[in-house]
Amino acid sequence: MFTHFTDIFEALAQRGAKKRMIAAWGVDGHTISAAAKAVDLGLIEATLVGDENMIGKVCEEEGIDISKFTIVHNPSELPAVAQAVAMIREGQGDILMKGLCSTDKFLRAILNKETGLLPPKGTLTHCAVLENPNYHKLLFLGDMAVIPAPDFKQKQIILGHLVNTAHAAGIEKPKVAIIAASEQMLTSMPACMEAAQLAKMVDRGQIKGCIADGPLALDVAVDKESCEIKGLNSPVGGDADCLLFPNIESANVFYKTNSKLAANVKQAGMMVGAKVPCVLSSRADSIDTKLNSIAIAAMSAK
Repeated sequence: MFTHFTDIFEALAQRGAKKRMIAAWGVDGHTISAAAKAVDLGLIEATLVGDENMIGKVCEEEGIDISKFTIVHNPSELPAVAQAVAMIREGQGDILMKGLCSTDKFLRAILNKETGLLPPKGTLTHCAVLENPNYHKLLFLGDMAVIPAPDFKQKQIILGHLVNTAHAAGIEKPKVAIIAASEQMLTSMPACMEAAQLAKMVDRGQIKGCIADGPLALDVAVDKESCEIKGLNSPVGGDADCLLFPNIESANVFYKTNSKLAANVKQAGMMVGAKVPCVLSSRADSIDTKLNSIAIAAMSAK
């Protein structure tokens, strides 16, 4: 089990067979710098699809050896994104990364029914990973970026992707906390009712590969003392690996609260459910966040 992103870096470097990453409109300093670091660490091989002149200028300004990358020249944003997706579809890469393009353009290319990367009847969702010095291991959470109000079936899918990502990070039987506003069974709160149903499905073996409990309020999910004070006996309480949130607002607020109000937190994020893991970081995210995201995607890629 990996408890820090650096553990994942080391494991990937020791694998030998590097995953191939293709950056769509990879022309900005943060994307190129993160890709360069990932190459230097032995995590991936990197291809940048975009304007060669823009890429060359960034490499010169940042002191990056452009020969680290395969450059596919495409001087326009939308065609570059479409070309990157086409290269993945044709088997030329194992990971897709969003560069300077906007999220809506990136998603449209992935979701295109004729030329995109989503399998028939597939569901695209977002998995984030946090390394918080106040918690004893990595936390996997979803969905903070794609599905606004997941229905019960979508929650099953999100849960499955969280578990698969945790498996890829070396957690054999991840503990999933299904989050609600309270750990009490409150019939007035649909999130509580659905959390209990999901937990029972895990208990009965309908959802495999994990241990789950819900509904759980956030405090009892991550803090054993809160469980003791409240008298909660839970196989997940205080030791969760995965947090399944009831909606995008709660997941997004939790993620951004960690990034802005908690010191020394490290983060990563990717979309799952497509043909390959898709690194989806904000254009304003730090180089380290993009690097961590590349590592998580590389660990998850088949």
